[in-house]
Amino acid sequence: MSERETSTDYRRPYRPRPLRLANRALAALLRGPLRTSLDERSLFRAAERKCGLTDFGEPSFREPLARLLAAVEDEASLHPIGRLITRTRLVAALCTRARLEALFARHPEIAREPVARPIVILGLPRTGTTLLHRLLASDPRIRALASWEALAPAPLDGPNERQRRIAAAVRAEKALAYMAPDFFAVHPIAALAPEEDVLLLDLAFRSTVAESTLRVPSFAAWLEEQDQSPAYRYLARALQALQWQRRPDGAHGGWVLKTPHHMEWIDELDAVFPDALFVWTHRDPAEVVPSFCSMIAHGRGVFSDVVDPHEIGASWLRKGARMMDRAMDARARLGERRFVDVRYRELMKDPIGVTRAIEERAGMPWSAAVEARLAATLAVEKQHRHGVHRYRLEDFALADADVDRAFARYRDRFPPDADKRAAAPRTTTDQPTR
Repeated sequence: MSERETSTDYRRPYRPRPLRLANRALAALLRGPLRTSLDERSLFRAAERKCGLTDFGEPSFREPLARLLAAVEDEASLHPIGRLITRTRLVAALCTRARLEALFARHPEIAREPVARPIVILGLPRTGTTLLHRLLASDPRIRALASWEALAPAPLDGPNERQRRIAAAVRAEKALAYMAPDFFAVHPIAALAPEEDVLLLDLAFRSTVAESTLRVPSFAAWLEEQDQSPAYRYLARALQALQWQRRPDGAHGGWVLKTPHHMEWIDELDAVFPDALFVWTHRDPAEVVPSFCSMIAHGRGVFSDVVDPHEIGASWLRKGARMMDRAMDARARLGERRFVDVRYRELMKDPIGVTRAIEERAGMPWSAAVEARLAATLAVEKQHRHGVHRYRLEDFALADADVDRAFARYRDRFPPDADKRAAAPRTTTDQPTR
């Protein structure tokens, strides 16, 4: 078991020496016209060359893409390798869109795939959503999005295409572990493990992925005012394609979805998945906010040498409060019967019991075989296997009183455990709590 602790020196992101040297060399070499291009036309041309396709689907993604590119240029302060990674990711997203369009054109029956009553895990980041997601995904009757599928949901041309997609995800996992080992103590990533469906929403360029990994405040502010319906319709389309490729076992056949992003857009999700069962995880916001701010800071450090923890604290405190208020408003409109509440400490104390209660609420009979699967998952999800995650509110220029004010409405409705506020520095484990 590793005893390594994550850094709290957020203004100086960890950078392996070869990457530091490479950034210096590239910064000197790639100036002016040689600079890695994030021009929209250049991205489309690169995607067309890479996948040999030109149909990227209905055009609602084009304005958010253009606004994201402008924000990246003006605000993100990417280092050369971060800029290259960003271009690679954007070209890959466009290729995925084109491959999905080609798949639907070859197999129009995919559009008739029913996305049966999904279990949707939502809650603020760092409230146990990832652990719960992985437990539910352990049940073979439930379909979960694997990390390799999130990165490449459409089949490739040629032989062994699934193995090639998995291999690419493994390479990405290893690259991230090399570039940002602290990130794995915060949120472990594995190519074959379940992943957030926000990565599918990001194919519409209308997700919080960008603002979680890059400093793009103008794009984030614009996105909050936009209709998210196109992104959720695209999510359903991607799920249909994935379900057509690989189905769950047994009669239930439903998906488990998970991302805190859904907190802001429950009404839009409900319009596309009107029979969804919402599982809402709860944890004291005074523990959640610094943990998530730390995750944001470590993530941004992968792409940029300029990380301001105080800015992160202010922006994500506001963002978290907005997410919570919008979720509570949507819950009032949809009714309590659509929601299952899960307390973080109850989940940590009895993860199998909590998971069983959710499945039974979803109409799924429990069995010893399912329980054994969950026990096997818990045996893998060991605490501290990638290190100990350290974080403090004051590192982000925040205090308990700031969090209490921002989340007063939520705390009145769901009071946190009264005696559990830990003395600084607060510590969470790498048992997935995102």
